[in-house]
Amino acid sequence: MKLELFPACEQHNVGVIVRVPLDEGGLTGRITPDTIFPEGDFRNNYFRGDRKQEVFDRVQRITANLDISLEQMPETALRFILSHPAVSTVILGMRSVRHTEMNCRVGDGKGLSPEQLEKLKPHRWIRNFYKQ
Repeated sequence: MKLELFPACEQHNVGVIVRVPLDEGGLTGRITPDTIFPEGDFRNNYFRGDRKQEVFDRVQRITANLDISLEQMPETALRFILSHPAVSTVILGMRSVRHTEMNCRVGDGKGLSPEQLEKLKPHRWIRNFYKQ
C-alpha cells in the first residue's frame, strides 16, 4: 500500500500519521515464539498460530542484515517510518517513562541512512492478519 499511498500523499501535500509503527510489539524484538500474553490481551489473536515465530524470524533477519542489536529494533523501526517525507508523525503506545524518553529522542529528524533504507527493502512484508 505504501508504494501507492505515500507518493500520492506527497503529491497532494497530505500529511501521514502512522499508527502502530512497532506492529503491536512485533518490531520491538521482544516477541519470541514462547511469548505468552495475558488472558484477554488482543495480541493473543493478532499473534495466533505461527505468527510469533514469523515475527521473531523476521526481526532476526532484519537485525542481522542491518548489523544492529535487538535493543535497537524499536528505534530503527521508528526511524524507518519517519524517514519517509510523507510521514508527519507516528502514534505509538508507550508503557514507561523510559520508553517515552527513548521514543521522543527518535523525533530528532534523523531518519535512517539511504544505505539502511535500501537494505530494508527486501524485508517488506505485506500481510493482513485480520482477514483470517
